[in-house]
Amino acid sequence: MTMSERRTRPLSRGRRFDLRATAMSFALIAAALIAAGLAVRALAGVVQRRPVWGVVLLCVAVAAVLAHGRRRRRLSAARIARRAGEALEQATTTALDALDAPAPAPSTAPAPTGPCGEGALHTADAPGVPGVPGVPGVPDYDALSPEEFEEAIAALCVRDGCTDVRVVGGAGDLGADVVGLSPGGHRLVIQCKRYGDDNKVGSQDLQRFGGTCFTVHEADVALVVTTSDFTAPAREYAEQCGITCVDRGGLLAWSADPARRPWAAGTGGADV
Repeated sequence: MTMSERRTRPLSRGRRFDLRATAMSFALIAAALIAAGLAVRALAGVVQRRPVWGVVLLCVAVAAVLAHGRRRRRLSAARIARRAGEALEQATTTALDALDAPAPAPSTAPAPTGPCGEGALHTADAPGVPGVPGVPGVPDYDALSPEEFEEAIAALCVRDGCTDVRVVGGAGDLGADVVGLSPGGHRLVIQCKRYGDDNKVGSQDLQRFGGTCFTVHEADVALVVTTSDFTAPAREYAEQCGITCVDRGGLLAWSADPARRPWAAGTGGADV
């Protein structure tokens, strides 16, 4: 009686342990973790500086989660990409709208206006405006800025009965700082020079003003008012051209006494 020999399956050789491959795998995993940490840190910095992009990244993450959750339903790759693209486009539009939205304008109280409509006029009676010691009602013009000095001269004109007084000084004013109508209806054009005592108004200043006050601004009376003085050539040119010069002494006298209004000299006393 013969016995059939059972064929046995040859034993498969197990995979040999490779130290080099294992070390390489751990190194790749560590590099991936480091890269992921750096990416997360960079994304956190971007989100902190620009919160709007946090919305974009959140929408992308939501789209990825939805795509992964619906993978069991065997959605096609094209459909997943289309929906993710739609979510990203919507998030980008929202972010751009937020970036383009104008910042809310700060609420500011309306600036006080004087009779000239160019802001608060600086007179000795106004709060915070110092006056000349020993001269009641006269402001300390040296304490004013050039713009405030123009407003103070306009206030004097209004005080003495001038109408349609406007402060027009600034870039492109062509020499006119204050304009208005005298009580007698004469057109006044005034140039204001808030200079120090050591800086006198020269003939060049008068020549530039004389070239525009009558021809461009159509002045009946042209005045140059300064907190300083005029040089001799400047006074000679002003006398030749019919420009009235008001130096520091004349300004203080005008400020203290309305009867000393300087445009009366340029109109032959018609407004007196």
